[in-house]
Amino acid sequence: MVNETSDLIDTIYEKEHHRKESQKSNQIIRKSPKAKYQIFDELEFTRGREVLGDLIVHGMMASGGTDIDWLIEHKGGFVILEFKGFHNDKINIAKGQIIAYEKLHEKLNQATKCYLYVIGCDDIDFSNPDSTVWIFEMNQWKTGAIPKNTNDIYGEDSGKQNKFIVYREYMEEISVEKLRDLVDSHWKEFEKIR
Repeated sequence: MVNETSDLIDTIYEKEHHRKESQKSNQIIRKSPKAKYQIFDELEFTRGREVLGDLIVHGMMASGGTDIDWLIEHKGGFVILEFKGFHNDKINIAKGQIIAYEKLHEKLNQATKCYLYVIGCDDIDFSNPDSTVWIFEMNQWKTGAIPKNTNDIYGEDSGKQNKFIVYREYMEEISVEKLRDLVDSHWKEFEKIR
């Protein structure tokens, strides 16, 4: 009886596994048009990053810096994108970085218009418009729609006090194509500035 049940379970699993594999192979993966901007000399790009990396050295009181992943300016309006990788369905944002982004967002919105998005992603292929990312905008952070946790609420790693932990479940899931549409909608909005 045990062997018959085990054989039946194996048969059902194999059929289900084969059906899922067959569905995967039938899915069409779309490709985006060619990227608008590309790194033409990867060695020079990498060398430039390494040179900057040597600016802050051991023995200095200052620590290393942070960067802005993507800044778009059009007619005085700004879209800022900060990409973070997920680890166990959460991203970490350094407190200093988020403070800088809050101030930058505030100052740019006093002068014109600024949208600042934090984008969480797994191992992603941005050339596939159907790939998925998770986002939140700085206004959601400021209004408390995104919880400002400095300790992991799931009790894993309590040594993150210098970082904010944001969980995937609080972010909006969108496709790369929708993210592109969002950026373009802001560009169109900026067309009306001045």
